Amino acid sequence: YCYYQQHFINIHTMRQQSHCLRLYFLPLLYTALCYYKISVHAFLVSSSHRYGKSSNVSARPASFLASSSAKTDTAPTTAATEQQQEMEAQTKKNDEQYQPYRGPQASEALPEIFIPSVLEDIDERLWVPQTDSVSFRPLCLCTSSGYYVNLLRVRGSGVLSRHKHPGPVHGHVLKGKWRYLEHDWEAKEGSFVFEPPGEIHTLVVPEGVDEMITLFHVTGALLYCDVDGNVIGGEDVFTKLELAKKHYAAVGLGEDFVTQFVR
Repeated sequence: YCYYQQHFINIHTMRQQSHCLRLYFLPLLYTALCYYKISVHAFLVSSSHRYGKSSNVSARPASFLASSSAKTDTAPTTAATEQQQEMEAQTKKNDEQYQPYRGPQASEALPEIFIPSVLEDIDERLWVPQTDSVSFRPLCLCTSSGYYVNLLRVRGSGVLSRHKHPGPVHGHVLKGKWRYLEHDWEAKEGSFVFEPPGEIHTLVVPEGVDEMITLFHVTGALLYCDVDGNVIGGEDVFTKLELAKKHYAAVGLGEDFVTQFVR
């Protein structure tokens, strides 16, 4: 009797547990399945709209996964190819920029003048003396345009000259300093000066300057004047050229040495 009673109790307990299981678990399982079905359907529909296919939704997953896999595999390769093409294009552009001009030059064009150094390691014979303390070094004697570019060197202080220019003059001080009595500024090392045509001025190297060197680009003539402005002398590219020829011949460089500066 006790055995059957205990067995009846166990069976009753299992029925209660099964009833609880059906009461609580099965609704949850049904809800989860419904949510999963809705999610899968929404994913397939959105995928079909994304890739422009509104029909045959049930066959979508396999093709969609296949296309996605292919795009994932080819994306890095495509990016690498584009980057390589950009690098090749940039390299080609750089190579073209550093290529010399391949076309013909003007047949009448004169050759350039290149002087590696105008101040350092200079042979003293290159300086053409004009006085005991004043000399010049020709850089360009342009007889075809009537101008000259030279280094003017003055050793010692004092008044150099009073003069005027019919044409413009550009000056750049390389060493020392100087000034004009007619102006209150002083041209020092590194200074640039533009002298307009027609002005008369008196160049002075101040006390304490052992050597002054200035690059002058003079267009036309330099006319020496007295205190009243009367012209008492002058020089231009042609007189500079003749002085240089005589000097270079005298120091052993040869008269033709100056022709490298003539244009």
